[in-house]
Amino acid sequence: MTMNARTRRGSIMGKRLAAAALAGISVIALTACSGASQSSASTDASSSSNGAFPVSISHAYGTTTIESQPTRVSTIGWTNQDAVIALGVVPVDMPKITDGAAGDSGILPWTEAALKKLGATGDKAPKLHDESDDIDTEAIAATSPDVIIGVQSGISKSQYQTMSKIAPTIAYPGEAWAAQWRQVVELSAKALGKESKGKQVIADDEAAISKAVAAHPDLKGKNASVMYFDTTKLSTISVYTTADTRPAFLEDLGLSTPKSVEKISKSTDSFYKDIAAENVDQFDDVDIIVTYGDDTTLSTLQKDPLISQIPAIKRESVVVIDLNSKLGSAIAPSALSIPSTVGDYADKLAEAAAKVD
Repeated sequence: MTMNARTRRGSIMGKRLAAAALAGISVIALTACSGASQSSASTDASSSSNGAFPVSISHAYGTTTIESQPTRVSTIGWTNQDAVIALGVVPVDMPKITDGAAGDSGILPWTEAALKKLGATGDKAPKLHDESDDIDTEAIAATSPDVIIGVQSGISKSQYQTMSKIAPTIAYPGEAWAAQWRQVVELSAKALGKESKGKQVIADDEAAISKAVAAHPDLKGKNASVMYFDTTKLSTISVYTTADTRPAFLEDLGLSTPKSVEKISKSTDSFYKDIAAENVDQFDDVDIIVTYGDDTTLSTLQKDPLISQIPAIKRESVVVIDLNSKLGSAIAPSALSIPSTVGDYADKLAEAAAKVD
């Protein structure tokens, strides 16, 4: 398996590069990983509170001002549509999901279920645009949006400038693809004048997480790392850094970040880093490994003379996530995927934790 747009989530905007192993969202398109510091994520202090407009939101490419409450919302990137829908707003347009559990519909199951509850099916469903190679700005423009939300994205400056000619556009607030799920909800709620609803969405998701964690007390005290292994070429390991949403979600679930991963994260601004297989001894401190793959992945890793030396691989404290499963699309969480999948994810993590000495 090679890293694809979902496992890698990179610079070509459309491809959620974390392709294979960075897998959940293939890291092939990593170029968009540059941007402003995370501190720029905050909304301007001068903006009015809860529902009052105009409102100004700072992001990697400056500040976008929304003059009045949007009614026609387009989303780009990854998970932004879920935040908008969780806030009770049906987008006029959103990205077509071409991998994972979306199937032929191009919509992930939890997103589809939420749209159904809002009565947004058939002719009332959002239009879908393609981001597989680049953002289809013509398709977006055809839906006449009055705001474009891309808090969780990796759009380039030129893409931002193009979309800003269509409608006020909210780019990512810090590094590309690094906005955490709470931040996606908060900034989307600010842009839509639904801050109170945003707080409720976050509280509900946190309650679902707490319930899943409470069911598995053995997770306490363990650490975990998300890695990607290309089983056709095991000369390197791709390690997701703390800038990525996947490791951050593990912390939500009560797992800490291994010291080895913290060290790697400090050495790069990217959401992942490739490590030569000869240096796998640095991962002796990892309790649980989460990776993408299938039912042959673990056995393949255990046969490799270098990778097999990683203690977590030896003892099988590994969670292998099928990219085409719900979890394949959900370990990089969204406002809607969390209540739908967090229990299953915690179950799998607990199974791996039980194998830790």
